[in-house]
Amino acid sequence: MLVFRKRGKKKKRKGVVSEEIRVRRPKSGEMYAIVEQRLGYNKMYVRCQDNKVRIGRVPGKYSRRLWIREGDLVIIKMWEIEVDKKCDIIFRYRPAQRDWLDNNNLLPEEMK
Repeated sequence: MLVFRKRGKKKKRKGVVSEEIRVRRPKSGEMYAIVEQRLGYNKMYVRCQDNKVRIGRVPGKYSRRLWIREGDLVIIKMWEIEVDKKCDIIFRYRPAQRDWLDNNNLLPEEMK
């Protein structure tokens, strides 16, 4: 007869502790944008805070970490050359972070 023994106690989950959310905000030279259309190969059209549509790309060091879909709120950094046409996408907000920004009135009206 086989006897199975317990290997340890199961850990109990404790209640959720409410913490203040730390949300990254744009620094100088950065702004909010919303992804409009994916173009392939880490490039996409983004509508920026100043109502211009730019081609955004995910740089190589972020490409494994950032999975971006249409409608996501992101932070972009404009290129030094071709400022009105191209930018880098450096951060994506999760839905809870976006809601927190919206509830605390930190998003511009164009991004809501």
